[in-house]
Amino acid sequence: MRYFHDTKIDFLGARKYFVWFSLLLSVGGIIITLITGVEYGIDFEGGTEVAVSFSKPIHTDEVRKGLQNSGLQGVEIKSFGQENQFLVRTRETENAQEKVKNGLKKSFPDEEIKILKEDKIGPKIGSELRTKAFLAILASIVAMLIYIAFRFELMFGIGAMVALVHDVIITFTLAMIMNKLGIVNLEVDQSVLAAMLTVVGYSVNDTVIIFDRIRENRVKHKGMNFIKLANLSINETLSRTVNTVTTVVLTLLALLFVGGPVLQGFSVIMLLGILFGTYSSVYVASAFVIFYLEKFKKIDLESGSHEIIDAAKAN
Repeated sequence: MRYFHDTKIDFLGARKYFVWFSLLLSVGGIIITLITGVEYGIDFEGGTEVAVSFSKPIHTDEVRKGLQNSGLQGVEIKSFGQENQFLVRTRETENAQEKVKNGLKKSFPDEEIKILKEDKIGPKIGSELRTKAFLAILASIVAMLIYIAFRFELMFGIGAMVALVHDVIITFTLAMIMNKLGIVNLEVDQSVLAAMLTVVGYSVNDTVIIFDRIRENRVKHKGMNFIKLANLSINETLSRTVNTVTTVVLTLLALLFVGGPVLQGFSVIMLLGILFGTYSSVYVASAFVIFYLEKFKKIDLESGSHEIIDAAKAN
């Protein structure tokens, strides 16, 4: 379904302003995050995981509220097996089993509470998981660079990689700032890592759609200068971009407002990543290709056609 027909929006005419905006947002986000710090979940910091069962079915929110009222903070609650069984994760490492059981007993005095199992994650393991998480995101970005460089050209691959790094930095730092401001309750855990990797995949997909249309139009519209051709390609894929973003955002909003605290971090990261991934496909990836051709290949794109670009590529 196409909502926009024959649009002629000059997306790249103001590219320099948007590039500066992205740079300021990225650098500012990094500085603020370094100053305020990052809150890690149990997966990446260490803690204790305790499986408990109640004598009758009970809602997850009641268990969470009960533990918070007993003084245990930063607790993750997940369903575990049957309706009356839960997995309680806490940063506490000393006597965590007793603290969880006593906290639940205090909040639910009429319930019979049993400890099913207890597992501990040491700080060293958490640190190793943090390193592996960073390497996983880095490896995914490099893999995307290689893929796009082979599918298109190296300058497009580098442009896509710059956009991916931009999306990861801004999405992560904004989420951490929102957490510090109390807008959302978000800790860096495995769900956040999964969301970041999904953002990388979504962002590069949107970028590939635009780059693919640019490649087609370079054959279809020979003689057109590259900036005008890139704008044409973005306008031609505009309806698809709007349709995709709208459907994904609506789904994520449902997860954010209905999914509960467990899915909040994933939903927020994905929402930020989708919005900035779409933005970067237009104003960062395409703008970088133009910058590369003008600064490194010394091509006057305002008057130069892609025959000139092809000649520069051959050299």
